[in-house]
Amino acid sequence: MSQAFDDEMYFEMSMPLLGDDFPELKVQTTHGPMNIPGDLKGSWFVLFSHPADFTPVCTTEFVAFQERVDAFNEIGCKLIGMSVDQVFSHIKWVEWIKENLDVEITFPIVAANDRIASQLGMLHPGKGTNTVRAVFVGDPDGKVRLVLYYPQEIGRNMDEILRAVKALQISDKNKVAIPADWPNNTLLNDRVIIPPANNIEDAKKRPEQYDCYDWWFCHKPLDK
Repeated sequence: MSQAFDDEMYFEMSMPLLGDDFPELKVQTTHGPMNIPGDLKGSWFVLFSHPADFTPVCTTEFVAFQERVDAFNEIGCKLIGMSVDQVFSHIKWVEWIKENLDVEITFPIVAANDRIASQLGMLHPGKGTNTVRAVFVGDPDGKVRLVLYYPQEIGRNMDEILRAVKALQISDKNKVAIPADWPNNTLLNDRVIIPPANNIEDAKKRPEQYDCYDWWFCHKPLDK
């Protein structure tokens, strides 16, 4: 097998993993040229992709993200849409949404291509030739912190994406873990989990310092 073939296979199968630097992308958007993640440095961001413009599920997702723009802005997180269509198609789609649904899309939409789709792992052969619905959450350092893939036929839950960004920010700031369904966990409600002790002495002290089910499962209220 030639080196060129090996390189091509790696390129086709590559995708950003958690903790990786987000791939540098120089793209055209409905708001002009953009360098991702360079132009987003210092801010959290959510990049969400779509199989194509003028599709029903994607249209409902655009409206749902726009309805939550203020909530994302409040936590310092920027939204960037992406679709494998040209900018002029994106512009017309945004116009259609405004004229027919009375919703003005304020976030930029990237004009992606097959190469960008391959770099981001959005082409899944088992799902045909269209890109899947990908979600990438990046932190202020441009690191990939969360990746979600949805099939073309199922729309995303934007409240979960917003919750996940909030949880990541809280985890980073407080050095804690976040329980399932936070802030409505059935065991802990809106409390957070203390990282496990890493030595015997700390394990013995945990029940004295925190509320615990056991030394390895301790929790506390979130510091305000």
